Amino acid sequence: MACLRDGDGDALAVLFDRYQRLVLSIALRIVRDPGEAEDVAQIVFLDLFRAVAQFDPRKGNAKVWLMQYAYHRALNRRQYLQGREFYRSEELEVLEARNLEAHPTLGLSSPEANALVRQSMKALSIKQKSVIEMVCYEGLSMQEIADRTGDSFINVRHHYYRGIKKLRSLISGGEDRDPTAPGEKIA
Repeated sequence: MACLRDGDGDALAVLFDRYQRLVLSIALRIVRDPGEAEDVAQIVFLDLFRAVAQFDPRKGNAKVWLMQYAYHRALNRRQYLQGREFYRSEELEVLEARNLEAHPTLGLSSPEANALVRQSMKALSIKQKSVIEMVCYEGLSMQEIADRTGDSFINVRHHYYRGIKKLRSLISGGEDRDPTAPGEKIA
């Protein structure tokens, strides 16, 4: 980073070679589109070049700074894309339908698997269902859900993980028993 700050153009190439896969993976996890993730990675490295004077080695190393930069740029891009209904396009829905057909769940066809998931979702509490839908369908983070609903981050996380546990249990055919329920023995 010091070399880049001093105007050494090769320093950016070195940083790119070291961290481009990391930046791309962060962007891909957040924006969920390979082309958009590549655009975010390019923007991150361009912004890195422009904002190198802001880097302070006393506050952390270059890798952490770059990861934070990538994370925030990817979140901004996802919000931009959501605002323009990028994730609601028919192409994406067709692609998801193909993926469901290609990977059957528990030996079930796509319609059967969809029906099983819909039926299992009905067994969740309203808050669990709501949080899981916001994570899975809207791509929101736990903090974003907490901000939207006014609930605490810990409660949102609790609803999400309890709901996922219950869904797994229902879909796999296991029973979701509470060991403290009446009639249950506690070991």
